[in-house]
Amino acid sequence: MKETISVSPVTRIEGHLGVKIETDNGRVTSAHVVGEMFRGFEQILRGRDPLDAQQVTQRICGVCPVEHGIASVLAQDAAYGITPPPNGRLLRNLAQAANFITSHITHFYLLSGLDFVDVAQVTTYTGNDPALVALRDWAKSELANNTVSAGGPFLPQFPAQLIRDPALNLGILRHYLEAIAVRRDGHKLGALFLGKLPHAATLIPGGVTEKVSAIQIAAARALLERIRIFVEQVYLPDVVAVAGAFPAYFDLGRSCGNFLAYDVFPETDTGSPFLPAGALIGGRLQRVDAAAIAEDVRYSWYSSASGRRPTEGETVADPHKSGAYSWLKAPRYSGKPMEVGTLARLLVAYHDGRNTTVKSAIDGLLKALGRPAAALDSVLGRHAARALESKLLVECCARWLDQLVPDQPTSVDFKIPATASGMGLTEAARGALGHWIEIKDHKIANYQCVVPTTWNCSPRDDRDQPGPLEQSLVGTPVADPAAPIEAARVIRSFDPCLACAVH
Repeated sequence: MKETISVSPVTRIEGHLGVKIETDNGRVTSAHVVGEMFRGFEQILRGRDPLDAQQVTQRICGVCPVEHGIASVLAQDAAYGITPPPNGRLLRNLAQAANFITSHITHFYLLSGLDFVDVAQVTTYTGNDPALVALRDWAKSELANNTVSAGGPFLPQFPAQLIRDPALNLGILRHYLEAIAVRRDGHKLGALFLGKLPHAATLIPGGVTEKVSAIQIAAARALLERIRIFVEQVYLPDVVAVAGAFPAYFDLGRSCGNFLAYDVFPETDTGSPFLPAGALIGGRLQRVDAAAIAEDVRYSWYSSASGRRPTEGETVADPHKSGAYSWLKAPRYSGKPMEVGTLARLLVAYHDGRNTTVKSAIDGLLKALGRPAAALDSVLGRHAARALESKLLVECCARWLDQLVPDQPTSVDFKIPATASGMGLTEAARGALGHWIEIKDHKIANYQCVVPTTWNCSPRDDRDQPGPLEQSLVGTPVADPAAPIEAARVIRSFDPCLACAVH
């Protein structure tokens, strides 16, 4: 029997997302992913001082402002022909990595992990852990009073097969609370070197305005050690345990099979990134060609011309456009949909092979999961990739802290030319992020952003190719159309950020 399921809004994500699903005999046959709002940041930036760009674009998202700020200053670095000094490069790396780790921990414990945990088991908890006792009493009170929240942030849940092991369920709920404290440490780590978070004022072309002191470095090491313990002893083991309880989700959520990553975390002033750039298409790794990026808008609520490169991009809203169904554009690389994100970064690095540390870590993870590399293109593969990347970045942060030199320059001087253009390609926690700036008469003439969730949650393109998330939902079994938990698990495995995607 054919059915149509609408999931709107999709909760426990950033922003406003809707998904319309067609099923036949209990399996998804097609999906349409809908970005449900418009914001217009690219229009806001026209005519402004170029130095407004890194401040305004950080307001695209409260979850990943650091990455937008860095993409913006990278575009301006290129436009002005400048390179940050070593301390400036290291401070950018540290802040960006801290944001990645914070985002990954938040995503698993506060957003998507609850798709697998039987939260109701906390209502029968009989132990004496103060945190779990408080959760138990809170949930029981909410349920007894039949309040709107019905159990706080946890209950009710979709009826579904959940983790049966009470120890694992209660352990992850306990770690949910610990994760809130650890994500605070992650914010502190970034704020130490950017002055404050979110929305740092210290990110500028040519580096960072904050200076480096021995006291800051010591404080950062203490924060990083707490994060390291949580990532290695809690986060990674919990992800592996959930994977063991839901092996079917290594076979669900496979997307378009193409992966795109930009290089990120430069290890030297001339490049040498910790994670390399690459376009993995049909299992073959290619060098990234920025000229191959274009955005289609056939099914998007824009009257702009379709198929434009970001350097020529337009953002002209048309909410009444016939046939359109999303406020997201449809980015394509050489005409192909591409999945971006942590999974893409690690798969590109794995096929690249030059970073033996990353390759060895991925092999170790696959051994722990008992899965081949191909199984990473899945719901659980995305979760496992984020946990592993967090561990790798904790190790990188320790190395970068050792390389900082107190009281040495963190930025270089520059002049804004009357006419210039620049491109800033980097990675956000959710994937490939690009900013393009054009300057005329010392003002921003055009500014375009192509962000991770725009890639992943894009609508169909001019050739009717579905976006990566739309493709990943096809084949997903849905046992109960009124409670499509299986589809929700696939959707949230991408960690969508619609606030970014509809910038």
